[in-house]
Formats: sequence, C-alpha cells, structure tokens
Amino acid sequence: MIRALCLLLMLVPGLAGAVEPSERLADPALEARARALSQTLRCLVCQNESIDESDASLAHDIRVLLRERLLAGDSDAAARQFIVARYGDFVLLKPPLEPATLVLWFGPVVVLVAGGLGVVLYLRRRLKEEAAPLTEAERERLKRILRETDA
Repeated sequence: MIRALCLLLMLVPGLAGAVEPSERLADPALEARARALSQTLRCLVCQNESIDESDASLAHDIRVLLRERLLAGDSDAAARQFIVARYGDFVLLKPPLEPATLVLWFGPVVVLVAGGLGVVLYLRRRLKEEAAPLTEAERERLKRILRETDA
C-alpha cells in the first residue's frame, strides 16, 4: 500500500507540467489553446522538452509571450508564426522540411550512418589484418622462440 502511494506521489509532479499558476489564462478555452501550442514548441535550453514541460526561464518567457499573443487576438497560426519569427525554426519540435532545416531533419541520420560505416570499415580492416597467414620467415622465428622458451 505504501509503495503504491509513493509511486503515485512520484507521478503527480510529472503530470503537472512546468506551467506556473501565474501564467495560466483565466479563459479556459484560451488556456487550452496555449497549452496545445506550447506542446509543439521546443525549449531552447533543454532542447528535448516542449516549453510546456520545461522549467527553464527562457521556456517561461516563451510561454508568457505566447499567451500575450493569444490574448491580443492572434490565431494559433499567427501566434506560432510570431514565436518562430523571433526564435527561428529550431523552436519548433517538428520543424518544416525545407532547405534551411534539412540539417535538423537529416543530420542525425547522416551522423548515425557515417558512424556505422566507420565501424564497419574498421572491423573489416581489423579482420583482414588478423586473418593474414604467417609467412615462412615468421613461422621459423616463432619456432625458434618456442624452442628457446622450452629450454
């Protein structure tokens, strides 16, 4: 029973998110839009979290800015575009596929393939070196060394 209670208490902070009560909008519909939009924007400090999940001060600033734009009457697309214009495409968790963002989309795959290719080439070279048979001179030298150690 106590274990289940401890587990439940550990999960509660994760469900709350990083949005502070002072940031929340009074209008539930606007707040829902803000939360949905903030889950698509990347924290530029944490990089693997949305601004909705991040405790970083920059994420807080972007959440506040987003809510200000929604309160000013911006549509979801206009508010999102305002944030992108200010911080660049990298602020999007799913940046658009265009020439400027090709590195964001394909960079990790290229690095992974290049690393795998490097490992394969290294292993092939190493196997070739190990598989080369001894020359006659090397065999004679090995026999001499073994006789010397036996004596």
